[in-house]
Amino acid sequence: MSLISSIRSSLLSSFYGLSLLLSFYRGTVDVDPNFRIRAVNLGGWLVTEGRAKPTLFDGIINSDLLDGSQLQFKSVKTGKYLCAEQGGGSLIVANANRTDPQLWEIFRVWRINETTFNFRVYGDQFVGLDRNGNGSGIVAVSDQTPGKSETFVILRNSDDLNRVRILAPNGYYLQVNAEDVVTADWAGSDGWEDDDDPSVFEMKNTERMEGEFQITNGYGPEEAARVMRSRGGEESDVEEHWNSFIVEEDFKFISENGLNAVRIPVGWWIASDPTPPWPFVGGSLEALDNAFLWAEKYKLNVIIDLHAAPGSQNGWEHSASRDGSQEWGITEENIQQTVDVIEFLAARYAKSPSLYAVELINEPLYPGATIEALTKYYKAGYDAVRRHSSTAFVIMPIRQRTLQPRELIPVTSGLSRSVVDIHFYNMFEDSFDTVQDNIDFIYGHRASQLKEVTMSNGPLSFVGEWVDEWDVEEASKEDYQKYFKAQLEVYGRATFGWAYWSLKHSNNHLSLQWLINNGYVNQTLWQY
Repeated sequence: MSLISSIRSSLLSSFYGLSLLLSFYRGTVDVDPNFRIRAVNLGGWLVTEGRAKPTLFDGIINSDLLDGSQLQFKSVKTGKYLCAEQGGGSLIVANANRTDPQLWEIFRVWRINETTFNFRVYGDQFVGLDRNGNGSGIVAVSDQTPGKSETFVILRNSDDLNRVRILAPNGYYLQVNAEDVVTADWAGSDGWEDDDDPSVFEMKNTERMEGEFQITNGYGPEEAARVMRSRGGEESDVEEHWNSFIVEEDFKFISENGLNAVRIPVGWWIASDPTPPWPFVGGSLEALDNAFLWAEKYKLNVIIDLHAAPGSQNGWEHSASRDGSQEWGITEENIQQTVDVIEFLAARYAKSPSLYAVELINEPLYPGATIEALTKYYKAGYDAVRRHSSTAFVIMPIRQRTLQPRELIPVTSGLSRSVVDIHFYNMFEDSFDTVQDNIDFIYGHRASQLKEVTMSNGPLSFVGEWVDEWDVEEASKEDYQKYFKAQLEVYGRATFGWAYWSLKHSNNHLSLQWLINNGYVNQTLWQY
């Protein structure tokens, strides 16, 4: 390179760096005040959500015993439920006062394989053999990663799968003796019909989780890889989920129906692709790469949404929680790991003309996700995006179940191209008697909530998830059309825009594709 070329290159680099720096501080990157995102979420694709596609779980053996399943065990002899005394930290008993099962009678599953499990109680301790006793006592005292002493086998009656025995790690079955004490010292018998057998329990699953952790650990690494990313061949009978649930034709459909963006939920493990940590399997990053190519082809904007953060930010299945626990943001290491994921995504896609925004996290839940942890993370996540892009918007959701929708304003104030996200799922609100009650709720309460986070000189506002569903029985097609139109009118006031949940879903009214194909809505509603 000549001296003149070298000087010219250096000057251009310095000028670009100075311009970039000034844009950060002066907010000089133009934002068209008339442009709004009209997006649809690609939910249930790169972060599994069983409700979107229940058939994904059909091939798992004992699929009612996935990670996070909440089990109750009732002794057929005494009629009493196994109970973690004091909710944990003490004995497992069959207490005379515990014939009505509640929280202390719930055992959350950690699945080892189709028959072998750990059990976690209300206080988060694991059930195990009493290491300080005679070897047959059952306690819930360990708060460490469970080991051999906390590992049990569930044996099911082939004629009645809810009638079970529980094999302890000492080789004996759990039983309830005459004093209601639970011990692991029953040698067992072959029969199941004797209601006087102290080792037989009636098992009830009160809640089933169906997220990314459940599907990958449920199938196991090899089968999960085939189900999620198989390209056919000898395994052509499997789901091939990532390659079939969302395809290029869907992006064409989205573009032709007047939408201008997709919001794509991803999980934190995508940053470690193709070899993510157990139990996740690789391949979702390739699918996201394809999404960007299709978005560029069909002139669609992309919002990358970190839907599942390390440790789970809300304990829900769609944040890849293992058992309903919410552990995100507790440690500095955890927060930094999440920042690293954002850095990875921003660096990978910053040069794509379709990258429009990065959403730092989805639906952090109050009070577990503290405002202190979120403030620290949002500032670091914003900086991570800005190290690679001056134009991408940075979206920061408010905490779910908080009565303070404006609590993020101090965090976002002064940050160029920042957005606050608020979600509106009215079907989870108090029930209303009539269609009009629900519509009035939109024009009243929802409009007021959105107005609270929409300011002329603050961050932009975004309704990142909403659906045309409610708790109204026998509603007509016309009723659903009116409800959709009311929501669109109110959510259209968001200064960044909105994103419908979702493109595809087993519940038809949650599927925008179904609504469009069946004449419930059309693009004339959002052509503004």
